[in-house]
Amino acid sequence: MALEEGARSCLLRVRNRLEQDIKPSYLMDHMISDGVLTVDEEEKIRTQSTRKDQAVELLELLLRKDNHAYISFYNALIKEAYDDLANLLHDDLPNISPSVYKSFPDGCTPYVQTVLSEGGVPQRPVVFVSRPELVNRIREKLYRLQKEPGWVTVFGMAGSGKSVLAAEAVRHHGLIEECFPGGVHWLSIGQLDKPDLLAKIQSLCFRLEQSLDSQSLQRPPNSLDEAKERLRFLMLRRYPRSLLILDDIWDSTVLKALDIHCRILLTTRNRSLTDSVSGAKYEVEVESGLEDNKGLEILALYTKTKLQGLPEEARSIVRECKGSPLVVSLIGALLKDKPNRWRYYLCQLQQKQFKRIRKSSSYDYDALDQAMAASIEVLPDEHRDLYKDLTVLEKDIKIPAKVLSVLWDMEPEEVEDILEEFVNKSLLYVDSNNKPYLYYLHDLHLTQVFEVDGFLMHKNFMSKHYNLHTKVVRQYQQHYKDGHPTSGDDECLYWIRFLTYHMAKANLSQELYALMFSLDWVNIKAQIMGPAHLINDYVEYGPILDKEVRSHFQEFLSLNGHQLEQRPFPDVVQLALSEPHNSEVYRQALVKAQEGASRGKLYIDWLNKSSVESLSLLVIHPHQGSIYSACFSHDGTKIASCGASKMLKVFKSKSGEKLMEIQAHDEEVLCCAFSPDDRLLATCSSDKKVKVSRLDLVFEEEHEEQVNHCQFTNTTRRLLLATCSNDKFLNVKVGSNTVFGHFEPVNHCCFSPDDNFLSTSSNDGTVKLFQVSSANEWKTINVREMFTESDEEVLVKCSTWTADGKRIICAARNDVFDVETSDMLLEIRTNRLSMVQYCHACPTSNLLAIAYSNYAVELWDLGSNKKMADCSGHLSWVQRVQFSPDGSQLLSCSDDQTVRLWETKKVHTSSAVCLKRDSDVLFTDEEIIVSAADNCNRLQVLEVPSGRLLATLLGHTKTVLHCQFSQNGQTLITSSEDTTIRVWRWQSGECKVLQGHKEQVRCFSLLSKSPTETTLLSWSFDGTVKVWDIDSGEKLQDIEAHREAILSCHVSPDGCFFATTSADKMIKLWCCKSWQCIYTLSGHQDCVRSCRFSWDSQRLATGDDNGQIRLWSVKDGSLLKICSRDGKDGMDSLHGGWVTDLHFSPDDSLLVSTGGYIKWWNVDKGEALQTFFPTGSALKKIHVSPDFSTFVTIDNIGILYILQRLM
Repeated sequence: MALEEGARSCLLRVRNRLEQDIKPSYLMDHMISDGVLTVDEEEKIRTQSTRKDQAVELLELLLRKDNHAYISFYNALIKEAYDDLANLLHDDLPNISPSVYKSFPDGCTPYVQTVLSEGGVPQRPVVFVSRPELVNRIREKLYRLQKEPGWVTVFGMAGSGKSVLAAEAVRHHGLIEECFPGGVHWLSIGQLDKPDLLAKIQSLCFRLEQSLDSQSLQRPPNSLDEAKERLRFLMLRRYPRSLLILDDIWDSTVLKALDIHCRILLTTRNRSLTDSVSGAKYEVEVESGLEDNKGLEILALYTKTKLQGLPEEARSIVRECKGSPLVVSLIGALLKDKPNRWRYYLCQLQQKQFKRIRKSSSYDYDALDQAMAASIEVLPDEHRDLYKDLTVLEKDIKIPAKVLSVLWDMEPEEVEDILEEFVNKSLLYVDSNNKPYLYYLHDLHLTQVFEVDGFLMHKNFMSKHYNLHTKVVRQYQQHYKDGHPTSGDDECLYWIRFLTYHMAKANLSQELYALMFSLDWVNIKAQIMGPAHLINDYVEYGPILDKEVRSHFQEFLSLNGHQLEQRPFPDVVQLALSEPHNSEVYRQALVKAQEGASRGKLYIDWLNKSSVESLSLLVIHPHQGSIYSACFSHDGTKIASCGASKMLKVFKSKSGEKLMEIQAHDEEVLCCAFSPDDRLLATCSSDKKVKVSRLDLVFEEEHEEQVNHCQFTNTTRRLLLATCSNDKFLNVKVGSNTVFGHFEPVNHCCFSPDDNFLSTSSNDGTVKLFQVSSANEWKTINVREMFTESDEEVLVKCSTWTADGKRIICAARNDVFDVETSDMLLEIRTNRLSMVQYCHACPTSNLLAIAYSNYAVELWDLGSNKKMADCSGHLSWVQRVQFSPDGSQLLSCSDDQTVRLWETKKVHTSSAVCLKRDSDVLFTDEEIIVSAADNCNRLQVLEVPSGRLLATLLGHTKTVLHCQFSQNGQTLITSSEDTTIRVWRWQSGECKVLQGHKEQVRCFSLLSKSPTETTLLSWSFDGTVKVWDIDSGEKLQDIEAHREAILSCHVSPDGCFFATTSADKMIKLWCCKSWQCIYTLSGHQDCVRSCRFSWDSQRLATGDDNGQIRLWSVKDGSLLKICSRDGKDGMDSLHGGWVTDLHFSPDDSLLVSTGGYIKWWNVDKGEALQTFFPTGSALKKIHVSPDFSTFVTIDNIGILYILQRLM
């Protein structure tokens, strides 16, 4: 079978890149194993004198081979961590016909190898014994997931081979092709706390997004809820019908975090874990021991002996090992080196002579202890001490030998020899897919190390452990005294990831503080590992760090995480200059920027950022962990909060002073509520209990599943408490009554303002209304039926009553229903990239507060269906919002561990009016004056940075597209979608209207900068350029310039030329005397959005919608430079979107451009010097002071930026 033409073309296309980068010796081992390369062919390649010659020979050979060889080569690239090169080949992978698969009796085709390699599924162990009956049982269960999501649980004792069986079960072509064409994705779990679990899911999300395209990469999720939603989206939308394998699950908390309605295979020691999740469930039990013949087969493979030739002790050893594959393998590894010790190791297992501290009521670890203890016992004394040093490493973390060479102060080669000894005795795992090899310990190994010589029981154990971690830190500091490693290899990755861990374990708080609160460290770690690991460090070590400074760094990383994922990597100092002035991050950045500026580096400071700092009235950090609920007391003087910390806390609403703190439940507290007289506080929890404090009433096991919400009646006329839960049937209770109606979990319950009705919101897609007096159902609002056009599941998270009791708002997709008719009155359109978490209607007005997963809180007017305000400040998902009883304040709580209090009127008025991006700026010696249109098409003339309003001009009937001050500052000219140009005496309000264009007037320009200039050029979507006398209003010229819309125009400073750019991708250069076109410039691949002459009128810069900037010679129309075409990865030229504006510095050496962000360029080299990332995006114009030191612009969410170059 010849190589497919597409695959052949791909190899030829990327041949040079492959020849430059690959090391054939690493790849050929895998290709020989796959049977696509012979030993003779390998020898011929090896005889080539240089690595590149070997690569050329390998590729020549590959072009003569078939599709199998191409796929094997692709898999080898993945296994050897050439992911970037493998991605070049991925799209042209050949499709192998089913008839070819007959040559693969176990179904493990090259296609399967590719899928499993990309999904991180472990390879078969070196010594592999097939267990077809168990593998087939697992596959049979997996086939049941073909048509619907569900769970397959593989459970059994420690060391029974669950992970190997799970990996083997999916090593089957038919299964993957029929059931999981979206791929198989492996995630190793183990015993984790929440930060570690979050890091695992972040890593999986990044891996999945990276496999799609660069545009899919997003900022890492900052909370488990956000990570769960991101993974749900990826698995259901981007990888439909794929399988997620969760290996070694210990805790149901992990499953709840990964209950995302997809297809999941998990391995665990606890078969009941899936009781906590929903969906179809199937089980496969892995028996506690291998059959004798399988155990004997393992021993035979290790000792390279035929089954018939095994000594009589072999069968006894298998029985003493209780058939555990891991224990048998450990003994087999010992016998491999000492084949005459069969009786010795059998006696050790029989006599159980070693101390053991592990006890379990479920599993018997005795045999496992004996085998591992024997392996350690036979080590030389000096190596046994080194092996104990490995306890300083975290389990399952893979490290290269170089890390231990730093710790042990040995040559790497010497360390590799010692580690090889550990591996040969099954005391250490090795990942041979990497070059150099990576080594790691399993938790079973770690525990056994502690057992040897009673290490764990030693009274000085803690001291020894501190000393060991201290030794790691000190050895690192000595080895890297000139600076942290930045190579990006495995050794560098280990130190950058785990240096903080070792410092914390060694109680080196001062070193930890200095490291983590250093912008240099942030720069290195974010660049090498991304921001997610840094954020996790601040969360994990938060209790031992300065709270305020930690919050500065954590906020900086949370808000800029998406930028820190970009490549090329952004300038961290420049990013940090956008932080608040009182932030430690900003203070460090300013010092570094000033030092850099003194050496000629360009840095930009944001002068007026205080105007967009948080509007929150009060910020409280009451809990360690997510806050799920916060509520006002009815008199408005107190706030109660609860969450993942299991605590209930009460604060003063004015000062945040703590009044009360109790451990309310044994598990996470999901909701809290004050009674109408504020004497009682109710809480409910995932521990299935509802508790009421002050009266010492505890309702235990009132619900069979977790209780999601609780609420008292609004008045004391008849005091009732309503609760709702995940129970299947008895899921809503009001006082002593149980309310029937929902058959899916109920997320929320809410009394009407008069307490006559109770609304309930459920996963069944309905809101039900019950009469409180009778506990009977009154009516059902079927929210799910409103969205028949979508196949996405509709879950109603909560509902809230308007103040008059006539309307209900539900948080499914934020819909407002009429209670009397159940008709939908309106739908509030929300951000498609975020989820609505909660909503609450103001008890005294038409305002509605909405909490989002994108960290935002919004205020909407239900009367006009308009958004009235944004409340920004939270750093993670907002879980709950509530108005105070008088509506004057709003509180919100979040996964960022804060409760924020907002003054309703303040946030309502301060964010109701926002400036549009079309603006002009007048720079004077004493002040800066900005003109910009607002969202009502009024022209606002402002003094900045004070924000003082100087004038408001009314006249245009549609959106204002451009405004410009005259040279003397007395006249303001504007153009609009209404096809007119207006000339204003802005201080008096006098106005002249220029009419003649047939379509919107995008922009205009005065013919020169002279204060007496009265000639104006305007251009429009109608493809024309018109010339006006603004004093008389007369039209002087009418030029048909382009067949399509004109997008920009600029007059050269010497007044001789003007340039036009168009949606037709062309640039035209015109003579101002003859009004004739002298050059037509082509080359842009998209609409040319902007243009600008240099101050010497010798060069023309143009920018297009693909983010590309070109520099042209005005003299002959030749192309001089494409900015950043040769830059790293070519990513600089993308500019985050359209290039919308350009400006040269007075000496024409620098160029500033706007698009998705602002960039400064070296004109001669075409290289980017600096980038400023705004809060919003899609900038339209930038205004530059004459000395090129101050820059003013407005982003798409209306934020004004006054930027200044640091000198």
